[in-house]
Amino acid sequence: MLPMTQKQLPLNKFSDVILERLTKLHPKLIDLSLGRVERLLDRLGNPHQRLPPIVHVAGTNGKGSVIAFLRAFLEGSGYSVHVHTSPHLVRFNERIRLAGKLIEEEALSKLLEECEVANGGEPITYFEITTAAALLAFANTPGDIVLLETGLGGRLDATNVIEKPLLTVITPISLDHQQFLGDTVSAIAQEKAGIFKQNIPVICAAQDDDVFDVMDRRAQDLNAELIYENKDWKVSLEGDGFTFSDKQGQQKFRKPRLAGDHQFHNAAQAIACARNLKSFTISNEAIAEGLQTVEWPARLQQLYKGPLVESLPNGWELWLDGGHNTAAATATSQEAQKSWADAPLYLIFGMLNTKEPADFLSVLASQVQELKAVMIPGEPATLSAEESSKAATLVGINASSAISVKDAIQQLAAAPIPRARILICGSLYLAGTVLGENA
Repeated sequence: MLPMTQKQLPLNKFSDVILERLTKLHPKLIDLSLGRVERLLDRLGNPHQRLPPIVHVAGTNGKGSVIAFLRAFLEGSGYSVHVHTSPHLVRFNERIRLAGKLIEEEALSKLLEECEVANGGEPITYFEITTAAALLAFANTPGDIVLLETGLGGRLDATNVIEKPLLTVITPISLDHQQFLGDTVSAIAQEKAGIFKQNIPVICAAQDDDVFDVMDRRAQDLNAELIYENKDWKVSLEGDGFTFSDKQGQQKFRKPRLAGDHQFHNAAQAIACARNLKSFTISNEAIAEGLQTVEWPARLQQLYKGPLVESLPNGWELWLDGGHNTAAATATSQEAQKSWADAPLYLIFGMLNTKEPADFLSVLASQVQELKAVMIPGEPATLSAEESSKAATLVGINASSAISVKDAIQQLAAAPIPRARILICGSLYLAGTVLGENA
């Protein structure tokens, strides 16, 4: 996932000011390498070498959801959990969770300053230096386990300084970020499999054959047990719940709190992780509870309150999703077919110019009544509203531009119908802006 900077937020906290400085330490937002972060970590005393047990997660889709489920299972079992994810939606603090709580402003500012001073003004990317800050925070705070999400790829991702995780995890892989990772799913899989380590088990979601072949070869080379969906564990959807099966047996669970059929598979992968954390005890009761208490914003999330929701007519719903590739669009389309046929679906859409909007929108075209295109506020890499509107029109969607999300909602809500759904989608950057505006 591309790292999100502070551009869209006012600099009203000291940490924001430091983060703004950190964006200027390298001319590129992304420059995949391990040398710079290893240099900084050495100056900081190598905090990555004194961490609690680590679960390292890579993949194209579902990384954050798998981590959110696994965190819920672990915390429900009484464990103290550190988490590093990216990007953030509203505030950078969301990226670093210390022993169950988001890092506080004072601690974050001190941490970032320490890393900035240790770096000494040398070139380093925003994601690299903030990852070093997270690892330093985890080393300095007591905890039982670290859940660590890659930022982009795996082999050269800044998180791949970890030498011996407890588990590595690969979520579904598809085409995304081709300009950095390669033009084929096999090439992208090679980069993701770069997090595999000698003799360390891999919990791998079901993949296309080309991706599986890459994973299997890499695992064999490293004598890493490949614990694979549909071979070593599987999920079966049954009514309003699912059954998880592995060598330990079968267990039925209720539908997870997070919406969408893809979340059954994300939940099952987290359960597979929990079952293979050999030194941790996680009961089926803790898993069942975690499935209902899990939180992961902007992933097919219905918004129930706030000024944007309150501006809608009675009977209308407002949903938010940060997915930005065809796999995410497919998951949304499946949910629309299954659960949203009772009302017209409207989209408010904004996307970065590094993506292909037509690829995303073509998946949803047959289900969309109308689309309002917006630019992402404060984001230089945004597509213009006109560009997004044109892409939507080309795939057969009735589309036009709006000057803001608020304006788009007002225009769509003027339709003389008693019930409808509005889905804001296309980018986590846009989702973060919406959550900030709707607070």
